[in-house]
Amino acid sequence: MAERSASALGPAAQWRTGLGRAATRSAQVLLVLALVAVAGFVAAQLRLVVVPVLVAILLAAALSPLVSWLTARRAPRRLAVWLVLLVALGLLGGVGWLVGEAVAGQWGELQQGALDGVEQLGRVLGGGPFGLPGLDLDALTGQLTALAQGPELRAGALLGATAVTQFVTGLFLGVVVLYYLLADGARIWRFLRAQLPERAHARVDRAGARSVELLGGYVRGTALIALVDAVLIGIGLLILGVPLAVPLAVVVFLGAFVPIVGSIAAGALAVLVALVSNGPVTALVVIAVVVGVNQLEGSLLQPVVLARMVSLHPLAVLLAVSAGTIVAGIAGAVLAVPVTAVAWTVVSVLRSAEPDPAGDDNGGEARGDAGDPDADVTSRPAGDVAPSSRGAADVAPSSRGAADADPAT
Repeated sequence: MAERSASALGPAAQWRTGLGRAATRSAQVLLVLALVAVAGFVAAQLRLVVVPVLVAILLAAALSPLVSWLTARRAPRRLAVWLVLLVALGLLGGVGWLVGEAVAGQWGELQQGALDGVEQLGRVLGGGPFGLPGLDLDALTGQLTALAQGPELRAGALLGATAVTQFVTGLFLGVVVLYYLLADGARIWRFLRAQLPERAHARVDRAGARSVELLGGYVRGTALIALVDAVLIGIGLLILGVPLAVPLAVVVFLGAFVPIVGSIAAGALAVLVALVSNGPVTALVVIAVVVGVNQLEGSLLQPVVLARMVSLHPLAVLLAVSAGTIVAGIAGAVLAVPVTAVAWTVVSVLRSAEPDPAGDDNGGEARGDAGDPDADVTSRPAGDVAPSSRGAADVAPSSRGAADADPAT
């Protein structure tokens, strides 16, 4: 009788056994997975809102150093934000105009090259060992014309118009959110932090500061790597005389923001254009150029520029990109890696045993302006959304002053 079984100790004792603890952990994991699934489903349904907000957060983390640099030189904060936004939008519009002009000027050449390539492919398939019938271009053209006049094209045009409307709406929403993040980020952060217990403020400040430092470094580093890739591949295409070299270089630049998959897709597109317009020899040279640039990126640029910021295993990156693509398409593929890296950083900081700085027990309410949502944050020299330890933060508060109510100090 001295040794009693777990069942004799009552229901509570059964949960203290090995099997009971395993069951408790399993239930907790299932609950967390269920919450993540629900959050993902809601985000997918509201992607027209979620995606612009996430993109705005990324851009705010990347552009905040420019705003801080201008405000440190006594420029009014809102004027600095407007200047940065106008420069960014001007660069985006200039690149779009340049790509449009290049496509309009060389589209006829590319179209004729594509027709010649299809005709050559038909002769090879029909006259070689394949024994396949040749391609009748006139019949193919008639079928394409009938398809263009059918209801399928009208339905596709309607879907295209809807997509354009959604894109414009998302762009406008993203610009508005970006403006407020850069202009009033500190006030937004104080409001969000105030919803948490005071004892958690210091650790949340550290998580926010590190997350913003990671986001800003990731966007700036990826942009630098993408620029190098685009310039090198664009120069190679110009030397080889491949049409649409500038638009293809822009596609390479944009593709670099989708890890692993983006560079492969952009390189394949460049090879396809070279094959259609210049022949197989030029296409092979383009393959060599693309592979060489990708090797340079993977062996030199990424370890130097991004290794310290995003320390995710390539398998984790591939899975994140795949999941992001399934949930939100191209935008999900672009946002998957930074969102995953930030989530891992936040979890690591919140789980760390690093003690809170002395005096943080008041949780940031020590100063008189802590609870004032109208407190002036534009006159302070530091960032507004999340200051990092290097002054490049404008989205989350600095980890140095968790006792301060203002995360911008």
